[in-house]
Amino acid sequence: MPLILASNSAARQSMLRQAGLDFTLLPSELDEKSLKRELQRQNAPAPQLAAALARAKAGSIAQIRPDALVIGADQVLSCEGDLFDKAADLAAAAVALKSLAGRCHELHAAVCVMQGERLLWQHTGTARLWMRPLSDDSIAGYLDRAGAEVLWSVGCYQIEGLGVQLFERIEGDYFTILGLPLLPLLAFLRTQTESTWESAWQ
Repeated sequence: MPLILASNSAARQSMLRQAGLDFTLLPSELDEKSLKRELQRQNAPAPQLAAALARAKAGSIAQIRPDALVIGADQVLSCEGDLFDKAADLAAAAVALKSLAGRCHELHAAVCVMQGERLLWQHTGTARLWMRPLSDDSIAGYLDRAGAEVLWSVGCYQIEGLGVQLFERIEGDYFTILGLPLLPLLAFLRTQTESTWESAWQ
């Protein structure tokens, strides 16, 4: 059965490819911002918000490709009740990092698999991260070195690279931090697909 990733995230694509999965990329064109605002008006908790966005992304593609298993994923960053979005530019990234500096925040990463109108499986993982206190000069220096790539992640850092320097403590699954709880997803897919490759690795 074809496997589709309904996400334009480079990190998620890389994780699936490195895990050896054969999939097609078909990003959802869902109006994510409008849906997120509506869910926030309903006071949806951050993990529930991430799960709803993941389902909506997968559902929008599963409707037009009912022959395939469609993976949807989303990640929400919360810090003491406040939700953070991806920064529009480096100036906004500096503001976000200043707000997160010296505090603990949570990353809630949700993933689901849909076929047609059926939700076959879903999972949400949470990681907690303590960012070091950072001066304005430290933030400016980090952004100067990291560049515009920080705008791709909700926390304006990439933990797999230079961004790890910003933290003093981390609790949680590494893949969840990157935006996709990979191990639970792989476990589910092994129950759905039989192949020589998978049989060799079970």
